[in-house]
This record gives sequence, structure tokens and C-alpha cells, in this order.
Amino acid sequence: MNDLSKDAVNRLAVGEAGAGQRVDNFLLRMLKGVPKSHIYRILRSGEVRVNRKRVQPDTRLAVGDELRIPPIRTATPGAIRRGPPLASVDPPILYEDDALIAVNKPAGLAVHGGSGVAYGLIEQLRAARPKAKFLELAHRLDRDTSGVLLVAKKRAALLALHAALREGRVDKRYLVLVRGRWRDAKRQVDLPLTRFVTGEGERRVRVERTGGQLARTVFYRRETWPDASPPLSLLEAELHTGRTHQIRVHLTHLGFPLAGDDKYGDFAWNKALGRQGLKRMFLHAWRLGLPHPVETRDIAFEAPLPPDLANFIARLQLGGSVDA
Repeated sequence: MNDLSKDAVNRLAVGEAGAGQRVDNFLLRMLKGVPKSHIYRILRSGEVRVNRKRVQPDTRLAVGDELRIPPIRTATPGAIRRGPPLASVDPPILYEDDALIAVNKPAGLAVHGGSGVAYGLIEQLRAARPKAKFLELAHRLDRDTSGVLLVAKKRAALLALHAALREGRVDKRYLVLVRGRWRDAKRQVDLPLTRFVTGEGERRVRVERTGGQLARTVFYRRETWPDASPPLSLLEAELHTGRTHQIRVHLTHLGFPLAGDDKYGDFAWNKALGRQGLKRMFLHAWRLGLPHPVETRDIAFEAPLPPDLANFIARLQLGGSVDA
């Protein structure tokens, strides 16, 4: 925990490494081994303060801010699921320059440690590059989502990437496989979303027309298999907002559950998909386009479908069926 006290209140001055970061992301990095749910609980309860004021998780820090952190005890060793030893190997790299790295994140790998995992992609990348002075995630992908992920190599690049994401200057495209015959070549979906907590304490998202946050997804039909059992459609999803689980919740609400989605999908169908060879969620961050963070040019990165998803599509194209 970076020598933070487990028995007394901690007070930290934010330095250059924390400038511009959201306070929740800063805490997730500082409090290794502390469950994410606990970090968000102390934020909601006001136990974490910046300059003696209560803050929201998305509050951004500045150099010189005083951060109050209550006494924190890490999870017991058995509470963290340890993976294999941290590999000193770069994850698959799509592009790299002096400002950023575009990584092709594999499914099943968390982007960072915490919430029950000992380490994630960013820790793996830092282990592979011990001399790197600065490596920070510019955004996130869910553990089960594969595809393009950006890592900043400079503070200036990180701040510029965050600004581009906030201002909607990043073109984010995903490939998804859904149940049902999608008839529109292009369909814009505007359905506000809100977060809630289930009775079991799990965070979920649902459509809520009154009081929800604006969420916009544009879907493009790529290919359909109307004669499959059940009918299936491959879609390209363009995100105009970046709400939690936005694509998954929009699709389920419209009656087109995402293949392999274990939170919002059709669980019986997911089991049938598993028997047919699809063992995970069919959600892939296919393309990312944006202004370069420190140069005056546009850049774009594409990650092809990984073999498990590509092979499943190939079987459909050859006439294979997916029985419900």
C-alpha cells in the first residue's frame, strides 16, 4: 500500500504522477489489495477527502491537493485470486511511439489489479518495462472484453487523451454478436442509463428514462444469419457516450441479448453457445480513432477479431447452427 498506515488516517500531497487523475483511479493504484467495492464505499461515505472536502469518484486531482485516506486494511492473502507469476513480456502491441501504446488486450485479462485479481495488464506492462518512468491506462475495458486499449507514456499525453475522451473526439467501435435478426442497416439508440446495486451487492446498470444519464449507441448491421437457430446478427457498435455496460444494456433492452453476456444476457442461450464453442462474451473493441495526444495528426488502431471469435463466425458462415 505504498507505506500507508493501516491504523491511522493518512494524509498525502498529490504529486505530478497523480495530477489529472480521477480520485477513484488514484486510490485503486495506491491501495493494492483493497477490494474495489471497499474503495468506492469509503468514497461514498465521505471518509476520503480532498482539501478537507467530500468528493465524488470522478473528481480530478491537481498537484498539491491534500488527500485524506482513512485507515485501510488490505484483503487477506486468500481473498485475492493469484494468477501465474507476473510475466516480463509485453502484451500484444498494435502501435507505439513516444507518447502512447496501443495494446490488443486479450479477453480474460483485467486492465489493472484489484477486485479479486493480483495484477492486470498495466502491471504486466510495467514489469516488462522496468525502466519506463510513466505508464498509465488512458481508459478501461472490462475483463471479458478484448481489443484496443490505450496506455499513455507521458503525463501530457494522458491528460490529452482524457480530454479527447471527455469531449467526444474519440471514435470507438466494437463488434458484437447478438441473438435475433437485426433489420436496420443503421440504428441510433438513445436510452438513458442508471446504476444500481442488486440485493447480492453487485453493481448493475439498467435503462431508466427518468433520471438516467444520456447514453447513445449507433449500431450498424454487419451480417445476419436469419436461418440459424436462433437467428443471429453481427453488429458494429459506435459509442457516443461511455457509460458502464452501455452496449450490453442497450442490446438487452431492445431484445437482442449479447452472446455470452453473463450479466444481462440470456443465460440458457449462453450455455448452448458454450457447447458450440463460444466460451466468453462476444464483445470486441475493434477500432479506436482519435487526435494524436501530442502531435497535430489523427491516428487510428484496429484489432482483428481474436481466433475464438473469428472461428465462431467462420462456422456460422459455413452454415453451422447455434441451438438454444
